[in-house]
Amino acid sequence: MNRFLKLAIVALVASCGGGNYSAPRNLENACAIVAERPAYLRAMKRTEARWGVPVHVQMATIHQESKFIGDARTPHQYALGVIPIGRQSSAYGYSQALDGTWEEYMRETGNRRAKRNDIADATDFMGWYMHGSSQRLGISKWDAPSQYLAYHEGRSGFARGTYRNKAWLMRVAAEVGQRSNLYRSQLVACRRA
Repeated sequence: MNRFLKLAIVALVASCGGGNYSAPRNLENACAIVAERPAYLRAMKRTEARWGVPVHVQMATIHQESKFIGDARTPHQYALGVIPIGRQSSAYGYSQALDGTWEEYMRETGNRRAKRNDIADATDFMGWYMHGSSQRLGISKWDAPSQYLAYHEGRSGFARGTYRNKAWLMRVAAEVGQRSNLYRSQLVACRRA
């Protein structure tokens, strides 16, 4: 193989390795999201088929958690306003799954190679978690606000009602519900649901 061909192959492989974790251009329109990123819809439909969580509920939750940014992380915390002391939590990726919950998901599903910055793994995780919330807490998989509250607070926190004293979280959950309804009507209109 000549030298130029070897360099071209190395350059091609290197350019593919980084991954595109940026958000789609128009987060307000579900049809625009899936038109720009068809892999998102394929992943969400597989999750819906496996776990029964509707695409629009998944989309609204991912919008709230990461704005569809695959490598999203929580902000850094600072002591005295200047000394970095780490991130607010271990939440990472599209689903903002915490380290411990992600490890539980990998153990229970046998998906040991799952990555939080992979949309198919992130949506499968979300479906697994929401399915568990439905089984353990009786939350409908179509109830985006309640599913979001259980997702945010954890199932035991939801069961204790910890969200009731957090007006800001109740407002966010209502917004997730509104966005879920918006995404659902948009997906029906563009015949993607």
